[in-house]
Amino acid sequence: MKPFAYARPQSLEEALAAIGAPGSAALAGGTELLNWMRLGIEAPDRVVDLQLLDDLRAITVQGDGTLRIGALARLSEVAADGAVARMAPVLRSAILQAASPQLRNLATIGGNLLQRTRCPYFRAEDPVPCNRRDPGSGCAAVDGEYDNVALFGWTERCVATHPADPPVALAVLDAVVVTTGTDGGRRIPVRDFYVLPADRVDIDTVLAPGELITAIEVSSPAPRSAYVKVRERSSYEFALVSAAAAVETDGPALLRVRLALGSVAMGPWRLGDAEEALVGLEPASPAVGHAIDDAVALAMPRPGNDWKVRLARNTLLRAVRDAAAIPDVGGIE
Repeated sequence: MKPFAYARPQSLEEALAAIGAPGSAALAGGTELLNWMRLGIEAPDRVVDLQLLDDLRAITVQGDGTLRIGALARLSEVAADGAVARMAPVLRSAILQAASPQLRNLATIGGNLLQRTRCPYFRAEDPVPCNRRDPGSGCAAVDGEYDNVALFGWTERCVATHPADPPVALAVLDAVVVTTGTDGGRRIPVRDFYVLPADRVDIDTVLAPGELITAIEVSSPAPRSAYVKVRERSSYEFALVSAAAAVETDGPALLRVRLALGSVAMGPWRLGDAEEALVGLEPASPAVGHAIDDAVALAMPRPGNDWKVRLARNTLLRAVRDAAAIPDVGGIE
């Protein structure tokens, strides 16, 4: 790790000025940035610690009913908030299944959005071909032994996946990332926040240099929602596949459905066709499983990871049933 300067601004204005300087990196909880620096993925000249920006920690419900979560709110604080539990149980569940209690006490919701892939070739201590670390060097994972690679949105240049849990929940909540910068701010839907390999492999998100996440807003609450995570061990593990579902019903039938898969692409993967196909169906109907079959049939597995298609299908079906609060009635294979 190379030597670096350290700054601790006391206001948002000071923070934006510091982050806007070339070679600067923002530090929120630090659970990711320090690892990147240790591995040589990042080598900033200056680290800008945002810990004193208390205005970015608040979790509030606005006058119009929008849930606003400050970017520096700790994951544990978000999960413990009553408004989050009431309006977005899918987010609370995703957070409680992420990392460990110790890390959730430190990591921030804004920083979590900026996690980098867990692809072992990207995080290798010894250099290997990886277009995300060294553009143009190739992708060792395409024909490598690592089989937990993308099902959607990948190219031969990169088959990595985004590993975080909360962004999958935020995607089904139609959440918006609120940013600010020296040139003003933006409102970016979470579903448009991540950059797929077909577009670029040298960046992960649409954030511009010097642009800072200040909040995440949810204006379409989902009190009937669920998050299901499948992993190799029950705690402190990244997902093989995860799924989030939010439903509204009209009597016994589904009136509105929002679905997203995690760890299958370089961002949360919404399934619009399946969302439309499920409208009018009863949650326990076999037709729900058939519609999900059609959605995951569009997956593009690499040789050796077709197991992930069936896993994605079953995880998504379980999330729909959990969101609708119906018992298991079969159909999980």
